[in-house]
Amino acid sequence: MNLRGLIFDLDGTLGDTLPICFDAFRVTFRHYLKREYNDKQIRAMFGPTEEGIFQDMFPGTWEDALGMYLREYRRAHATCREPFPGMPEALSLLRERQVRLAIVTGKGPGSAKISLQEMGLADAFEIVEAGSPRGGVKPDSMRKVLEVWNMKAEQVACIGDAPSDIRSAHEIGATPLGAAWAAGANYDALASLKPLHTFTATEQFREWIHNELP
Repeated sequence: MNLRGLIFDLDGTLGDTLPICFDAFRVTFRHYLKREYNDKQIRAMFGPTEEGIFQDMFPGTWEDALGMYLREYRRAHATCREPFPGMPEALSLLRERQVRLAIVTGKGPGSAKISLQEMGLADAFEIVEAGSPRGGVKPDSMRKVLEVWNMKAEQVACIGDAPSDIRSAHEIGATPLGAAWAAGANYDALASLKPLHTFTATEQFREWIHNELP
């Protein structure tokens, strides 16, 4: 396989950061709305970045709410100081094979930066494209990465744990790869969208790199 670039999702793909998102949102909503939200209710809000969610919910105080969220997000990251086991080795293998690495995430720039710092990955990716307050923009963000790299879509793969990651890769003509190694990943939902592979463990991902990218 002539792979020259690989675009990663962040939450649930590089590290187990979704629980941190839920915790930080819960604390912020509790403070500003005096009510409790469960993980399912919070996940249903995903699409816009945290900035977009807070701008919609707290128009007059969204910047303060974002500040609280980011403080709580960093605090909660004490429970996730490492990426998924095997991920650093996979990234190292890709770099050895001169595959360029980028991140396209729906997170806001602040929380993305915190996660990469806390997991020791701040220098692992040459491009980090955050989401938009307006909603999901992953295909456009992936195209930006291709432009910077001056690559064709067929030279690039995109790996993520959400169906939207697979659909976005298909939309731009890149090779989609499913990451189903997080506890809450839905293998069937990913596989139904026909990625090239759906990995259930990072070890499988590393084996694929060994076998397909000599």
